[in-house]
Amino acid sequence: MPSFDIVSKVDGQTLDNAVNVTRKEITNRFDFKGSHVVMELDKKTYVLSLEADSDMKMEQMIDVLISRSIKQGLDGQAFDLTKEGYQSGKVWKKEVPVRNGLKQEDAKKIVKMIKDSGAKVQAAIMDDIIRVTGKKIDDLQDVIAKCRGGNFGIPLQYVNMKS
Repeated sequence: MPSFDIVSKVDGQTLDNAVNVTRKEITNRFDFKGSHVVMELDKKTYVLSLEADSDMKMEQMIDVLISRSIKQGLDGQAFDLTKEGYQSGKVWKKEVPVRNGLKQEDAKKIVKMIKDSGAKVQAAIMDDIIRVTGKKIDDLQDVIAKCRGGNFGIPLQYVNMKS
């Protein structure tokens, strides 16, 4: 039976490169000269800690981070920007978690969309991956096309295609 896996993984080395390129660009920018700017990546928990003098500089840091990450090959949706920044003294701080792996509720949404599409495939959730199996490779390719068209708010990769 042909099958493939749907995952949402972020390569740690690529993420680290994107953070380093962003940090280097921000230190070289004229509007950040003499400013307090800190960008740290916790490689175990995949959380970015950002600090800046003002909320405006924080937004500029995030914009540069997303644009550099896209150039490095990461999806911009990998960064969870839903948490608001907070002010601590004169410094704005923000924690930006990086989405790595499918959460259970996201996996359930994807499986529901696959089942509602009417494709003759079976989708099973296995920890943080979804295994999709079917009789024809064409059915699997249709599922990939539908998943790319569906806006789930997370970056998806389609790996381990077996026929």
